[in-house]
Amino acid sequence: MTSTSTSPGLARFNALEEHAAAAALHEACASTAWAGRLLARRPYATAEDLFTTSDAAMAELTAADLAEAMAGHPPIGRPKPGDPTSSREQRGMAGASEELKTEMLELNLAYQEKFGHVFLICATGRTGEQMRDAVKERIGNSPEQEREIVRAELGKINRIRLTRILEEDSA
Repeated sequence: MTSTSTSPGLARFNALEEHAAAAALHEACASTAWAGRLLARRPYATAEDLFTTSDAAMAELTAADLAEAMAGHPPIGRPKPGDPTSSREQRGMAGASEELKTEMLELNLAYQEKFGHVFLICATGRTGEQMRDAVKERIGNSPEQEREIVRAELGKINRIRLTRILEEDSA
């Protein structure tokens, strides 16, 4: 795809004023370093160019940058009130039993105690049971292993959210 066939959503994102593009990116990911790298590379010829830049920026984030990004994510099973993005992404917990919700709360707290941040997973399309099983599996990781898993999960979340930005922009 060449720049002459840029999607309407991508063309609109490319044309946004810096502050508006920064705000849109901040909604996707709370890391200012990540957003700064994406802003610096505009305009994008294709959505894939945007995703590739996002992935590269994610790979370069420091531990502090990752912590900043994670701070923008509520615990699984407890989306922020009035936050349609978190609610949509965590839909798999919406119909979970009270027993599963309680178990997930306990696991979230144990995970946070061990790692110092929320359990982060790309929840889109996952059931409550799958998320519970993932936290049970990952709580045994070392902090270094978990940081790299979190980096990969954030990358997946960012791609989904960037896609949504481009789709919303073209609507």
